[in-house]
Amino acid sequence: MALKKYKPITAGTRWRIGNAYEEVTTNVPEKSLVEKVKSTGGRNVQGRRAMRYIGGGHKKMYRIIDFKRNKKDIAGTVVSIEYDPNRTAFIALLNYADGEKRYILAPQGLQVGTTVIAGDAVAPEIGNALQMKNMPLGTNVHNIEMQPGQGGKLVRSAGTSAQLTNKEERYAILKMPSGELRKVLINCYATVGIVSNGDHNLEMAGKAGRNRWKGIRPRNRGVAMNPVDHPMGGGEGKASGGHPRSRTGKYAKGEKTRTRGKGSDKLIIQRKNGKKLAK
Repeated sequence: MALKKYKPITAGTRWRIGNAYEEVTTNVPEKSLVEKVKSTGGRNVQGRRAMRYIGGGHKKMYRIIDFKRNKKDIAGTVVSIEYDPNRTAFIALLNYADGEKRYILAPQGLQVGTTVIAGDAVAPEIGNALQMKNMPLGTNVHNIEMQPGQGGKLVRSAGTSAQLTNKEERYAILKMPSGELRKVLINCYATVGIVSNGDHNLEMAGKAGRNRWKGIRPRNRGVAMNPVDHPMGGGEGKASGGHPRSRTGKYAKGEKTRTRGKGSDKLIIQRKNGKKLAK
């Protein structure tokens, strides 16, 4: 992808680095694959605020994405690459041979007119979905299932991919984007390739208003509050703070948050910090 740096003709464009959207081919979504999504404003079913700093934002429609890739052995042609306001990656519209249309996550390098297919005996090429037992070692994959038939749950954000490093009798060993080595059942489906929009993390908003368009309201710092409002509040001048923690007193740095004895511990070979789990 390509980034676009703006001329500083206003204060908001002085620091802005945006997306050039060179891969995107249309700005009109497929009407049959969109549905309404209602903004909550951070309110729960009782109408009370359950989450702070949420509200406003531009209206948007939800694009129905095919994470399961369960249309087996039927070729689909890429009709367009589109922007999706609900995720960081781009999406691709497929037109299948039987006339059905579906959206999938667009991998890097997928072009309009390319044919992709899902199945047990398909080639491990970009955009194709197949079981990991049929992939060669070293393949970069995304949209990975955790249970067969469940649909892709892992590695779906822009620019991410996992690498198939080894195969065992029942498990494929993946190196996750975090660096973690993890086992996943070898008959789970995954899509070949790296997720598109890899430079998403290099974009800069340039002004606070762009966050307001996303439905993000201003966030007040804990050290700027009173002691009654936050554990880090109070103090004369800047002599406040203490150890960073949440509004409820939970430490923000250094405290382990993963449940001890979690069932999936046996599937993790090495954590992202390089430590191997005791067996």
